[in-house]
Amino acid sequence: MPLRTSRARRARLSLLTAGTASLALLATACGGSGAGGSSSAPENFDYLSVTENTTVKTALTAMSKGECKAANDALPLKVETVPQASLDQKLQLLAGQDALPVQFAAGNAPALTQQLVKSGKVADLEAKLKELGVLDQLEPAAVSTIKALYGGELQVLPYEYNIEGIFYNKKVFADNGIKVPGTWEELVSAAAKLEAKGVQPFSASGQQGWPLTRLISGYLYRSLGPDALQKVADGKAKLTDPEYVKAAEEVAALGKKGYFGKGVGSIDYDTAMNQFLTGKAAMFYMGSWALANISDDKQNKIGAEDTGFMPFPAVTGGKGSVDQYPSNVGLGITFASKSFDKKTGAWVSCIAKNYGSTALKDHGSISGFKVNTEVKDANEVTTQVRDTISASKQNVLWFEALFSTKATTVSQQNAAGLVSGSTSPEQFMQTVQDALAAQ
Repeated sequence: MPLRTSRARRARLSLLTAGTASLALLATACGGSGAGGSSSAPENFDYLSVTENTTVKTALTAMSKGECKAANDALPLKVETVPQASLDQKLQLLAGQDALPVQFAAGNAPALTQQLVKSGKVADLEAKLKELGVLDQLEPAAVSTIKALYGGELQVLPYEYNIEGIFYNKKVFADNGIKVPGTWEELVSAAAKLEAKGVQPFSASGQQGWPLTRLISGYLYRSLGPDALQKVADGKAKLTDPEYVKAAEEVAALGKKGYFGKGVGSIDYDTAMNQFLTGKAAMFYMGSWALANISDDKQNKIGAEDTGFMPFPAVTGGKGSVDQYPSNVGLGITFASKSFDKKTGAWVSCIAKNYGSTALKDHGSISGFKVNTEVKDANEVTTQVRDTISASKQNVLWFEALFSTKATTVSQQNAAGLVSGSTSPEQFMQTVQDALAAQ
């Protein structure tokens, strides 16, 4: 997510769990193609990207002139972009024509990628990476996240990898005698202390909604364990069950006490970010894509040196663990099975070995690839996040990750009402559960 506009970021987060209305049409178009048709040697290393994301194409272009020059000489990089909102339709059209590019952004919804896999259009990346001897170049946490999103299979590559947690103002904490909270009770206590001193505890965008629902899922994962929302998706639990409503109650209580400040429902992403970076709020739940903002001296008035990062705290007696971080891989990138030949393999090997270093060095972007050359981080908090990613062995998703389009929209549109008090925790969870049942 680094280096994207906030609008694009919000769009991707919203679209990631969106359904794909034309899957039935796609299945029909692909039904007779078997394993994706006979192999066809590509003339170029065609890469279909989205207009909003400049990081991947810029990094690949740099690599084509540097570390991957030999691969590029044999199979020249050729980039095409489409608006992210048009990506799924474009992929469906190309798949129906058996004309998917060598490498492409894999669709806004995991369901689309899985359909392409079933129809034989997508290369078996885990097998290919093993054959090339570069599977170990992917961070285990990134692989875990991909498999959680894509039906237990490694169907995309992690050109982007983000974990989520709470960024906090070190100086404000120190000035008010607050230690980094290890439990939910300690977090609430810290918020109360800050509020009493006239410091707004949290910054959040109620307009987007997902920064608030992330807190609900954080509590659920810590209290019920990493499979809490998978159970809902599988029909083994409901959001209206008492232990699930409890999470909504805890987040609603933060709002009732005024810990998000005034008018949280009208605050957009950029305003929430600015509140934290200008010292107007002590804490900010967000993903590691915010490191690009934190590392920007023009934006970060509190200073990167005074910005800390902590995991969502433990819930006393809960089944979850603080080292299970919510994570995502952005807009995953995958490869067409039809054109995955020796020359494509050479490109993939080079990407696996070099992309992590290139993205971090040139863009300050954290990917799911290992960093194999020494790169000086922009600041201490970036190093902390990178170390956390490397050490993490199990990750979880976010509140709407397994929801339908309708349930996602309902959840995010009603989140502000939950913390402002216009919607009760029971009503909120019932409304989202009803939307899930309607899918």
